[in-house]
Amino acid sequence: MKVFFTQKLLEWNKKLNKRAMPWKGEKDPYKIWLSEIILQQTRVEQGWNYYLRFIEHFPTITQLAKAPETKVFKLWEGLGYYSRCRNLIATAHTIFNEYNGQFPNDYNKILALKGIGPYTASAISSFAFNLPYAVVDGNVQRVIARFLGIDVPVDSAKGKSVFNQLAFDLLDKKQPGSYNQAIMDFGATICKPQAPLCTVCPVAARCVALKEKRVESLPVKEKKIQKKTRWFYYLLLHFGKKIYVRQRVEKDIWQQLHEFYLLESDKRLTIEEIKKDARVKAFFRGKQAVIESVSKEYSQQLTHQTLHGRFIEVQLLKEPQPGSEFKAVTYHDLEHLAFPKFIITYLREKNVNLSQ
Repeated sequence: MKVFFTQKLLEWNKKLNKRAMPWKGEKDPYKIWLSEIILQQTRVEQGWNYYLRFIEHFPTITQLAKAPETKVFKLWEGLGYYSRCRNLIATAHTIFNEYNGQFPNDYNKILALKGIGPYTASAISSFAFNLPYAVVDGNVQRVIARFLGIDVPVDSAKGKSVFNQLAFDLLDKKQPGSYNQAIMDFGATICKPQAPLCTVCPVAARCVALKEKRVESLPVKEKKIQKKTRWFYYLLLHFGKKIYVRQRVEKDIWQQLHEFYLLESDKRLTIEEIKKDARVKAFFRGKQAVIESVSKEYSQQLTHQTLHGRFIEVQLLKEPQPGSEFKAVTYHDLEHLAFPKFIITYLREKNVNLSQ
């Protein structure tokens, strides 16, 4: 059964897999690593242009390692999950300093690099160096669970062990890169989460889930993501031709990105409630300020959080002291700073030039 699965998958990959991606077939470990980091928590369609821009600006890992962090973050702007960008920079420095700019060709050394887990280490090892390591992501787990009829929860400790072993057992040890690419693409285009294309599936004849009519119920997950809602009210403080911004340094979402004066709440606030908020009253005490506009409500869905909020344009007649972490910049300066997507959306609707 395992031999059947592997052979059919490789035949499908060679003859019928038409999924195009700019990094497909790539042997350069730097470019493979870059594509894999970008695609963590990101759809291929969204990551495609980011990958091309990074390769254009930083053709080698040495150039990435030597680049100013602000430039790297600016290129990453809008991709989200910015810890990936911080890890990208850290790993580039490690490879430049400890490996003379050459990506290590050993699985364990690759795995030890910051931001690289077993999946990414397996992808780099198999694609770049033809080492026999199986990639195991959501697509792979789904394909294996359905084909073999495995109902062990994929997000349990036992499930991870089971699927890692099965993935290795099914792996073609002589051409691991081709096999890994095949099973990932197969999961993304044929054995999809919803509405899988079972009628054209090359392994349908021996698929346990199809035979037992359990395709829609596999794979099994035992954990439910707990989501929270946050309200961000941004005060855009204008004095003269300057606007005040700060860099987020807290270990929270958007660390190292820039933002405006923030009033965060766990509930929706009216403008009158914002004016009466103790934090706002303390800041504006003794200052002449005019609210020039209040935006519509904006929302953004993150994996574990739902964000809502508004942007309030405030004109100050006296120079403010919002805190040492704030700096006064021009709108032109905003072009060179990295902001979260939540803020970018508002600024672009105001026709502020934030081109990369």
